[in-house]
Amino acid sequence: MPQKFYVKHYYEYYTGKKLDYNNPIEFNQKLSWYKVFYRNPLLPKLVDKYAVREFVEEKIGKQYLNDCIGVYNSPKEIDWDKLPEKFVIKGVHGCNFNLVVTDKSKVNKTKANLKMYKWLNKNQYYRGGLEWAYKNVKPRLIIEQFMQDETTNDLIDYKFYCFDGEPKFLIAQSDTLGKYFYSLNWEEMPFGWKKKDPNKINKPTNFNELIDLSKKLSEGFPFVRVDFYSVNGSSVFGEMTFYPTDARKEFYPEKYNKIVGDYFKLPLI
Repeated sequence: MPQKFYVKHYYEYYTGKKLDYNNPIEFNQKLSWYKVFYRNPLLPKLVDKYAVREFVEEKIGKQYLNDCIGVYNSPKEIDWDKLPEKFVIKGVHGCNFNLVVTDKSKVNKTKANLKMYKWLNKNQYYRGGLEWAYKNVKPRLIIEQFMQDETTNDLIDYKFYCFDGEPKFLIAQSDTLGKYFYSLNWEEMPFGWKKKDPNKINKPTNFNELIDLSKKLSEGFPFVRVDFYSVNGSSVFGEMTFYPTDARKEFYPEKYNKIVGDYFKLPLI
């Protein structure tokens, strides 16, 4: 099935709205266009959680990268005895390929290896809405240092929505606290997902640096979401995402789908 046809019907199925490739207006409509028509050759490198490290080092410096313990083509290459007590295993080639280990002695290695083999047999492009950047990313595993922010006893992810090198807003989220939409002045945005979490997240001490770093990494792209962590006051790169929520999740109130879409200036092709 041609990608153009599939992405159109995929978007329409999940949102209940029509997609006109010749006149996309709302944010997710433009993301769908992005999947099909935006073929910047850098993208497959930038969505690869290991390969992107070279780009980040060149753009902002190695000091903003989490420590990489190793990269592997297969679970059988991993020497568990040499790993620290805490670490994180990720699949470089998609989303939700994560195994957080806080006590190595309690890990069932057989189950862990089976999980990783399953990851390696999946292609993010075919898992959902045909996100072009992932189509030819080589499946691999990366093991990184375990991170925890002592000031929050948590790990908060700061996801900056950037348009032509300019962050417009961010989502601050963690597994325990939920997801919150903030402006660059750390004021709650008047929109979000349909479910609204009841708590708040405090502004990190390095917030201005996170904004500046997001600008540098997003320069030259019509849209990219740039993710960072704040770990004990230090900025640590997370990932770059070009198709957040696979263009399925709408903003509420409804009018903000167009308002955010207006930030997104599609390139000429």
